Amino acid sequence: MEENIAESRSIRTDASEVIVRTFGYVVISIFALCCLLPFLLILGTSFTTESAIKKFGFNFWPKEFSTFAYKIVFENPDIIVGSYIVTIALTVVGTAIGLFLVAMTGYALQRPDFGYRNGISFFIYFTTLFSGGLVPFYLLVTQYLSLKDNYLAVLLPGLLSPFLIIMMKSFVRSIPHAITESAKIDGAGDFTIFIRLILPMTTPALATIGLFIALGYWNEWYNSMLFLSTNMEYRPLQLFLYNVVTSADFVRNSAAASNVSLRDVPLESMKMATAVVATGPVIMFYPFVQRYFIKGITVGAVKG
Repeated sequence: MEENIAESRSIRTDASEVIVRTFGYVVISIFALCCLLPFLLILGTSFTTESAIKKFGFNFWPKEFSTFAYKIVFENPDIIVGSYIVTIALTVVGTAIGLFLVAMTGYALQRPDFGYRNGISFFIYFTTLFSGGLVPFYLLVTQYLSLKDNYLAVLLPGLLSPFLIIMMKSFVRSIPHAITESAKIDGAGDFTIFIRLILPMTTPALATIGLFIALGYWNEWYNSMLFLSTNMEYRPLQLFLYNVVTSADFVRNSAAASNVSLRDVPLESMKMATAVVATGPVIMFYPFVQRYFIKGITVGAVKG
């Protein structure tokens, strides 16, 4: 009798688990589809003629296929290739240096034997609430550091982020301090402990934080607009594409003021093409770090 009751409970538990899993997969699939549809709409519109957009609106599948928008975006291939190289260089160098600095800062601030950790953590957190503003920041970079028209003006501000430092600190806190103490007993220095013991155990957090830093550098255009003048031959990709979009708006407004027809000029599709050019490499790179990204977020949230 007891065996039959236990078996029926097991069957009920298995059935409820299947229902919950199925419901979860359906909800996640719908959410993923909602995230994917806007990009598919952008991609389809980028290959559509301007006249078809005006006639049929935005569609997932081009009503009238055309690559004219991409021809305009890649009209000067040397410039856009140079912009890609600048952006990739800034992303790789900035991510490597920033990841190392964030990891060291987060590790030091969670060490119980570091006496100033609470005070420094307060100052780091304080910067998330208040900032000096744009004018002091601009004067610091251009007047005191003399980094006008220098790629360092784009590289340096993105190396450290209070949010990422706090995230790294929360993740490293889950590592027992006894590991550090045992390594010190064996004669290892702080830097050796950090490189050989801490970093290998924080791979999910490093992948997560590295992705945030890389996306920040890849999408960076504001500091480039402030500190890199137009006489520079190559500027970051996002700023180049921003100039393309603003030029399209300028052409539209000028033509409207002059009563000139812009029927064949792919203004809307060109904007979509610039979005595809800017986000395409990131979308292809993301699947390789997705598992580390999810693990780093969940572990840091649960154990932090």
